[in-house]
Amino acid sequence: MPSLLPLPLRRGLACLAPLLGMAGCSATPPPQAAPAPPAQGPAAPPAPKPAFDPAHPVMLGVDVLQAEGFAPIAGKSIALLTHPAGVNMRGESTIDILRRAPGVRLVALFAPEHGIRGEYAAGVNFPNYVDARTGLPVRSLYSGKYANKPTKSLLKGVDAVVIDLQDIGSRAYSFIGAMERCMEGCFENGVEVIVLDRPNPLGGLKVDGPMLDPQWVSYVGAFRVPYVHGLTIGELARMAKEAPDVLKIPDLARARGVLTVIPMRGWRRSMRWPDTGLRWVPTSPHIPDFAAIEGFPMTGLGCERGGFKNGIGSAYPFRGISFHGVKLDALEKELVSLGIPGIGFRQVSVPDSKTGKPELGLYAEITDWDQWRPTQLSAYMAKLACKFDKRNPFASMTPAEVRSFLVVWGSTQFYNDLKTRGAGIDVEAYERDWQARDAIYQQESRRYWLYR
Repeated sequence: MPSLLPLPLRRGLACLAPLLGMAGCSATPPPQAAPAPPAQGPAAPPAPKPAFDPAHPVMLGVDVLQAEGFAPIAGKSIALLTHPAGVNMRGESTIDILRRAPGVRLVALFAPEHGIRGEYAAGVNFPNYVDARTGLPVRSLYSGKYANKPTKSLLKGVDAVVIDLQDIGSRAYSFIGAMERCMEGCFENGVEVIVLDRPNPLGGLKVDGPMLDPQWVSYVGAFRVPYVHGLTIGELARMAKEAPDVLKIPDLARARGVLTVIPMRGWRRSMRWPDTGLRWVPTSPHIPDFAAIEGFPMTGLGCERGGFKNGIGSAYPFRGISFHGVKLDALEKELVSLGIPGIGFRQVSVPDSKTGKPELGLYAEITDWDQWRPTQLSAYMAKLACKFDKRNPFASMTPAEVRSFLVVWGSTQFYNDLKTRGAGIDVEAYERDWQARDAIYQQESRRYWLYR
């Protein structure tokens, strides 16, 4: 194959621009009509200010905001962009915390994919509605072409938009895209953005996978970063504010935009989610726990096209895999023979929830976190899909399927090689190229770090 580094790496990375992504599936079906706003009773009494708690070594941005007496939003009318995982270190909703914050007027909620309460399925557009629990208007940022940003009319009477969204550390997950679009709309209309920072569940040191080619920047790839980007959502917000070509607005509007990031206390880059002492609140139905977060880049990319199936029945999302028409023993032998560092496999049987019959698959285990490169297995899964399917599933894709594949994978060259060479693709060469580029990105992105 031709050299993967025809130009100096720095030229290839001259425009570091951030990212975004796709959320998983959602919970209940969408409501048919917006309920009438219930009468709001008196506000709850203010909660005591949180202090350091050994049981909670990490204070989230919302906890720090509360501990500081809500000073950054005092006297302001605010809107809140959040979702069910927007909670404090004790699991209390940020919506409720800001509703009772003294001297603060919470006047509206902005909803990303899935809605404020997880009311909508993945990919389902939804209109503005009223939150039944609070009576607050909910402004949809996920309708039309999926990439809504708050307009002047939606921001009328709003001094600042507070953002409290939990990301999972992988580029193709839509909540960081919702943040990026929200920043665009706010900066264009002179409204301050306040991001309450939250942990990157994979930590701040693991960076891996292909960069995003500029032509594939989209709602599922708003930031031109490696697939596993190693930044918190607050650090990504800083990148969007400071780096050119991330926000799709004039540079003057970006320069004038006001961004405030409320950092966490106690979080370090070496921390993975289990180290934080925090309870995981599912960000979407297919991300119920930390195991699924690890699996999202490990097998999710590899299941984008071809015969690989994600999960074992309804269990082990992004950790269980199988391949249609290939016996499990043969699949396990193929995967083990690849010798991928830091990964092992074991066969798992799960009873079907309806029939009781066993559902079989391989569970991808992380045997060595330091050696594990999150997207490496997915790259080999794409190669194996060509080996198992002699028709080459990447050679027969429609233009729409090609675009869907590339806005997630990000690398046009990798796709073209899969299409032309199939099982002969040199995955090892791509891995070396991605690692070299990722190392430069990681060094360059340190300017946005808030933590060590």
